[in-house]
Amino acid sequence: MSILVPFDGSALAKSALVRATELRDVFDERVVAASIVPTRNAAYARERDWIAPDEEFDKHSIVDGLRQEVIEVAPEANFRHQFVGRHASAGTIARKIRDVGRSADASLVVIGSDNAGSLVSSIHSVGTSVASDDDFDVFIVRRTVSASPPTA
Repeated sequence: MSILVPFDGSALAKSALVRATELRDVFDERVVAASIVPTRNAAYARERDWIAPDEEFDKHSIVDGLRQEVIEVAPEANFRHQFVGRHASAGTIARKIRDVGRSADASLVVIGSDNAGSLVSSIHSVGTSVASDDDFDVFIVRRTVSASPPTA
């Protein structure tokens, strides 16, 4: 069993990863961070600060950067990624995250989102779509937190 964290490098995704690592010992499960990267979509990548404004799109560099961010926040977490088409919808990205969750035997998804649990939500929200899947329990992180210092 595992705890899945959809990870796009945002402050809330990092906070979700922090919370997941705190829950890891409670549930005695591994943490899996999953990134879904649309290919050849520089605008999408720039919106998420995956690449600089003048930088060329390189999906492997983006994945390497996301993996490094996961390692910095939670070195013990497993990192998985998948590529989707250039114009993948939020629904497609959410479906890929759910697929990763099923393949990782996730019992819990920890989502960093300021609107995933809202009663009124955007139909385009990846977090909302993942949170609505009843295959997983869901923990929603709405505030940014920093990593706890390692205990001795």
